[in-house]
Amino acid sequence: MGNALAISGGPRLTEREWPRWPQPGERALKSLEDVLTSGRWTISCAYQGRQSYERQFAAAFADYCRSAVCVPMATGTASLAIALEACGVGAGDEVIVPGLSWVASASAVLGINAVPVLVDVDPATYCLDPAAVESAITERTRAITVVHAYSAVADLDPLLDIAQRHGLPLIEDCAHAHGAGYGNWPVGAFGAAGVFSMQGSKLLTCGEGGALVTDDAEIANRAEHLRADGRVLRQEQVGVGEMELEETGRLMGSNACLSEFHAAVLLDQLALLDGQNARRVRAADHLTGRLTDMGMTVQDTSPGTTARAYYRYMVRLPDELLAVAPVDRIARALTAELGFPVMLTHRPLNDNPLHRPASRRRFATDARYLERVDPARFDLPVAKRIHESVVSFGHEVLLAPLDAIDDIARAFRKVLDNVREIHR
Repeated sequence: MGNALAISGGPRLTEREWPRWPQPGERALKSLEDVLTSGRWTISCAYQGRQSYERQFAAAFADYCRSAVCVPMATGTASLAIALEACGVGAGDEVIVPGLSWVASASAVLGINAVPVLVDVDPATYCLDPAAVESAITERTRAITVVHAYSAVADLDPLLDIAQRHGLPLIEDCAHAHGAGYGNWPVGAFGAAGVFSMQGSKLLTCGEGGALVTDDAEIANRAEHLRADGRVLRQEQVGVGEMELEETGRLMGSNACLSEFHAAVLLDQLALLDGQNARRVRAADHLTGRLTDMGMTVQDTSPGTTARAYYRYMVRLPDELLAVAPVDRIARALTAELGFPVMLTHRPLNDNPLHRPASRRRFATDARYLERVDPARFDLPVAKRIHESVVSFGHEVLLAPLDAIDDIARAFRKVLDNVREIHR
């Protein structure tokens, strides 16, 4: 039984403890206590005579992304929806959305009564395919959203060219890509706006949070209104006890503000990000060498990439392996050997149980609209093939020492050599 797979009753390859996520920094508790006793838990509370953590984070993250402005928000989904509205997208407009992504890529579009047009992805990077984007543009298209997916940076040069030629804003979704770079410049700074999620699994996290970065003052101003019930932060000094948010009446919004607690945690986490990313890259490069020697194909990135950020490490399994056992069984076998979750990609959005607009009455404005937002009308063969052949694991694993990374390679080898045990 020594060589038997753990999923078949054999011994697990390793019993080691893997890194957990999130990992707080040294100043997080002090900062949270400071917020707790400050008398101001959110920017919609009265000013207390000192700069808010929200403003501190906004300045620090704008600088990190080399962008003129950062507008923090409550979630990444809100950041994407607000970015679209701030760029002029509205009811009935079409928005290009990558077909292999978390459901929020589509639900944010639906949330402003626009129409997500699902487009296939590149088979090597799993990011938006520029040729497919070009083919999907119609007279109703009002924006293109691109996700830097998993551990890849999308091919921005042709996407920016398409957006410019058609007069469309390109919005970068960087939820997986904090710290990634293209052409020696941070992602998020190329499009009309860049949006980030700081949800609990993300590389930069505060539990739930988001941000929009942009160099366009008008987009930034509209985003501020949209995330704070039509209010913006005053530029002039305010007195203690006064409201720092000004009611301009210029643009109706809703509440998607980031709390002071979340902003304080983000400042702590931002200081750790580059060091953690460097450790992940070192581990990923080490593992890629080992797996490539076994005939595995690791997710690629675009030629212009100058810095990778590993949110999930993605491995394409050989066809001969998949001919014996389906990808979900292989993922479960790897999980059993290693003791951490090995998973599939997101389900393609044309066949994803989380993306069902017809299940909500709010989208039943008329029959024609429901037809336009029906995800089943899109064909995504590349996304489907990736979902059926790729396994992945989370970035926290890459913070383990290199001898632990070798265990991952050994687990792949063990499953590869004994795959016939799991064909059912």
